[in-house]
Amino acid sequence: MKRLPAMLTAAVMTVMCAANVCAVNRPAMTDISAKAAVLIEASTRTVIWGKCEGQRLPMASTTKIMTTILTLESGDLDTEFVVDSEAVKTEGSSMGLREGDIVSKRDLCIGMLLPSGNDAANCAAVRVGGSLESFADMMNAKAAKLGLSSTHFVTPSGLHHDNHYSTAKDMALLAAYALKNPDFREICSSKSMKLTFGDPPYDRWLTNTNKLLSRYEGCIGVKTGFTDEAGRCLVSAAERNGITLVCVTLNAPDDWNDHEKLLNYGFSVTEKTELGGKSYSVNTAGGDKDSISLVTSRSITLPKINGKSPDVTFSAAIPQRVYAPVSKGEELGTLRVMCGSRIIDEIPLISSEELFQISGYGYKPSLYDRTVDYFKKLIFR
Repeated sequence: MKRLPAMLTAAVMTVMCAANVCAVNRPAMTDISAKAAVLIEASTRTVIWGKCEGQRLPMASTTKIMTTILTLESGDLDTEFVVDSEAVKTEGSSMGLREGDIVSKRDLCIGMLLPSGNDAANCAAVRVGGSLESFADMMNAKAAKLGLSSTHFVTPSGLHHDNHYSTAKDMALLAAYALKNPDFREICSSKSMKLTFGDPPYDRWLTNTNKLLSRYEGCIGVKTGFTDEAGRCLVSAAERNGITLVCVTLNAPDDWNDHEKLLNYGFSVTEKTELGGKSYSVNTAGGDKDSISLVTSRSITLPKINGKSPDVTFSAAIPQRVYAPVSKGEELGTLRVMCGSRIIDEIPLISSEELFQISGYGYKPSLYDRTVDYFKKLIFR
C-alpha cells in the first residue's frame, strides 16, 4: 500500500509528459518568414495567430480564389463554349488554352485552382462578367458583401497592379467562405485532375501547385501564388478531428514551413466540443397527438480554442403546425447555430415520433399544400 502514492505520482508524470509531447509552442514573429500571416478557425473565423494580418499587400494568384468562387456561383458549369480569343493571350502561368479551344466553366475552375492558369482566369472572367473590367466590379462587390474591407481587385488572375491588394485576414475570410462550396472544396483539394479540352479536344492531366496536399496531413487546399512584387503567397486549409483551420501567408520566402508550423500550433490549441442536441414542440393538425417534438438530427458541436468555446445563440426555423401523417425522422425544420450574426452551422430538425392521421379527418392537404403552408408559416424561435 505504501507504493500507491509513488505509483500515482508516476502515472501523473507520465500523463504530463505525454501532454507535453503533443503541445506545440506558439510561433514567435521571427519563426514565420512571411511579411504578413494569419491563422483562423474556419467556422467562427476566430483569429488564432496573426502577424501584420491587416496590412494591405499584393496577393498574386491567391486572387483566383475569388475568381473561381464567382465562376462556380454563376452556374451552368458544364456547358461547353469556345474561349475568348483575346482572353487566352496573357503572361504567366497557364492551363494551356489556345485560341479556338472548347471548354466549360468547370474546366476553367480546375485550370485556375490547380496549375494556376492566368488564361483560365481571364477566360472565366469574360464568360461570367462579359469583360475583365466588369468582372473586376463583380469581384469588388462580392468582397464588400463578404466584409473584406481591405481588399480591392483589378485583375481576375492576380497579375500585379498597384491597386490590386488584400490582407492576410481578408484572404483567410474569403477562403473560409469559398470552402463552403462543395465544387470549390473538391477541386482545390485534388492533387491532379484529368480534363478533356482543346480544338479538337484531347485528354490531359493538370497538377496542383499546392505541395501541402502531399506534405501536410489533413490538408484540403487552397491556393498558391507568386509574382515578383508579391513574393510567395499561400492560402492553405487543413481539417483534423472535426476542426478546420485556414492559414494565409503573404510575401513568405519559406511558406511551406510557415504553414506547417502555424497549422501544427493551431491544432494543438483547438478541439471539438459536444453540446448535445435540442428539441422543440410543434402543434399538429389531423393527427392522434396535439403536438410532436422536433429534435436535432445530430449533436451540436463547437470548436474550443485555447480552452474557450465561442459565444453562440440558437435560432430554430419550424412550422407553426404540421399535418398528419408524419413519419419518425421526417425533416421538418432547421436549427441555426449563430456566432454573432454569422451562421456557423445548420442542423436539420426531425420528428422524434410518428404522427398518425385520425380516421375520417375532413381535410387532408396535398404534399404541395403542406409545403406551401410550411414556408408561409415558418417561424423562428
